[in-house]
Amino acid sequence: MAEYQYIARTAAGEEVTGRMQADSQAAVARTLDEQQLYPVEVTEGAAARAVRRGGRVRPRDVGMMYEQLGDLLTSGVPMLRSLEIIARSGTRGRLSAIVRELYEDVSAGKTLGDAMAAHGQVFAELHVAMVRAGEHAGFLEDVLVNLAGFIERQDELRGKVRGALAYPAVLAIVGLAVTLGMLVWLVPRFRTIFEGIEQPLPTRVIFAASELLVANKIVLACVAVLGVMGVWGFLRSPAGRALWERWKLRIPVLGRTIRVVAITRFCRILGTMLANGVPILQALDISKDATGSQVLSDSIEAAAEAVRKGQPLAGPLRAGGLFPVEIVEMIAVAEESNQLDRVLVQVADTVERRTNRQVDTAVRLVEPLILVLMAATIGFIAVALLYPIFTMAQQIK
Repeated sequence: MAEYQYIARTAAGEEVTGRMQADSQAAVARTLDEQQLYPVEVTEGAAARAVRRGGRVRPRDVGMMYEQLGDLLTSGVPMLRSLEIIARSGTRGRLSAIVRELYEDVSAGKTLGDAMAAHGQVFAELHVAMVRAGEHAGFLEDVLVNLAGFIERQDELRGKVRGALAYPAVLAIVGLAVTLGMLVWLVPRFRTIFEGIEQPLPTRVIFAASELLVANKIVLACVAVLGVMGVWGFLRSPAGRALWERWKLRIPVLGRTIRVVAITRFCRILGTMLANGVPILQALDISKDATGSQVLSDSIEAAAEAVRKGQPLAGPLRAGGLFPVEIVEMIAVAEESNQLDRVLVQVADTVERRTNRQVDTAVRLVEPLILVLMAATIGFIAVALLYPIFTMAQQIK
């Protein structure tokens, strides 16, 4: 639904102006007619036009908006006044227009969570669910501050990984280009030189690869493009997403890191909600979406069903086989001592620090691995071309 501004007249000829959320201008006209108003002009609102025009909203800006809103609410500023301040001075571009729409929706009687749900392209479902839980239980300020910190940590980790992988990515591209160039232009020149002599296995391998590449380069390029498009399309389908969710958790080293990061988010959000008085079943229903993994979310949902039947949380999580043993044991001890909320946050802090160190180490190892792979590939080609030359020299002697 979009926001429309209208100018209408009553039966007595009095001019009336206002704004209305509707699917189209025709819907606005029908609503005005039901109110016995005669529409004179109906235009789409400026904020709605700004949102419709598109433009990317950076997660960093969303996190800053959460932090500003949380600080204002903590200081005692009312919600509408806080949104007005942020829209006027705290944001810019598309996000400013969206905050203005949030202000208008909240002033019309909607909750902040419901107003955010109308902008799913900017506010993730997890954010909306947490805001709704915060509004319901009365700890919205804490939720907004935690969301801001969560987005900041994600953005920092994403930037660190991208920055560290930039140089290895350039090395990989250059290495691939050099290898293809050697196979297409350099290797064929040696075929006529080595005709009539016995060729070792490495030489026969690179000659076969070069011949295949030269004779079918257009076909191979088309196959590569179609293959990438097909894989991309499959991964965007429901079946493809489900398969990718299951497969990426099984990748050696990387899969465990992805799983632990997702579990860390779950523990932090569940602990925060329990500490603020949210019932455990409702907290599990909300925090399971924090993992970002459908496989983990299904496992937590099964655990929630067991908790609903009176079982402790640790047992079903252990049976799911996705949570590390040490985390499950800490949850079990916390349940027995009735300190689950505090222990979950401590687990999240500890595992997050450990995971950040592991990610830093893994990223630093990528560069030398790519260099070794490039050296091995080019060395193999060099040996395959030079070995027959040494053999010919020995025969001449």
